Amino acid sequence: MTHSDTPVLELNGIKKTFMISQGLMKGTKPLYALNDISVQLNKGEVLGIVGESGCGKSTLAKILLGLMEPTSGEVLIDGQSLKGHKQLDISRRVQPIFQDPYSSLNPRKRIGDIISLPLRVHGIGDPAEHERKVIEILDLVGLPKRVLNNYPNQMSGGQRQRVAIARALIMKPEIVICDEPTSALDVSVQSQILNLLMDLKDELQLTYLFISHDLSVVEHLADRVIVMYLGRICEQAPPDRIFDEPRHPYTEALLGSVLTPEPGQGVPDTNLGASYPNPINPPSGCRFHPRCAKAMDICKSNAPMLQQINRSKVECHLYE
Repeated sequence: MTHSDTPVLELNGIKKTFMISQGLMKGTKPLYALNDISVQLNKGEVLGIVGESGCGKSTLAKILLGLMEPTSGEVLIDGQSLKGHKQLDISRRVQPIFQDPYSSLNPRKRIGDIISLPLRVHGIGDPAEHERKVIEILDLVGLPKRVLNNYPNQMSGGQRQRVAIARALIMKPEIVICDEPTSALDVSVQSQILNLLMDLKDELQLTYLFISHDLSVVEHLADRVIVMYLGRICEQAPPDRIFDEPRHPYTEALLGSVLTPEPGQGVPDTNLGASYPNPINPPSGCRFHPRCAKAMDICKSNAPMLQQINRSKVECHLYE
């Protein structure tokens, strides 16, 4: 892997706060969807982001795509701030691949038109060039030229996801945000799509931000993994560290919960209790302490700082 000196993507102290109405006469309260997120991503790297629903993964993706502004902090691509850039400019460099290809593809458009849409929006080339580029990218994602005139409903889930990938890559973006790109697919098709994504990364020198709640997927793909909880990064490390020596009690609980359940046993439990905390009224101190088996008195009152331990960064009082 080639990593240049300037990170291709930098997040510096990103915060995103939503004001949520408490109901009539009660005013509003802040919901801190992202609370001081700082990350750097080098060219050609795959950064995995994992966490339960509500941890802020999707809000982060929207900010990176220019669909939402952070409340504070800044996003840099190749050292340049995105502040003041139009969404159209950002979309040349950052493209998404979403979870469900069926809902993200227009059912009334032919595949050729769907894939060439970004070229038309950005005013790149003429119809003949569009067709040439579409055929080229179809070949890259493993689809035959004859699907050009098909509609999405004539294709399987895996084929539709290949169309979504082709559409995302036709502009040759630098960064691709993969938001649960295989969770809607059959297991047999999942691995094909993941292998395809990794081949394309090498071939087109892409950088991936890979959002998932499926740790096993992240383990295979990521160079680095970030574990998020209630809008904060609680642990960041290479995958072998996360999987062999998780430092944060929350990471341990997540790993404990992804062991494949025995048939008939139902979904495994995280042993964290059912109560995911209310983000409008987060716990004091460490946000994880009400669900943590290793919580100490200090955890209730003081928020921990991010510590560097060997190749891991951990936000936990256990390591102070």
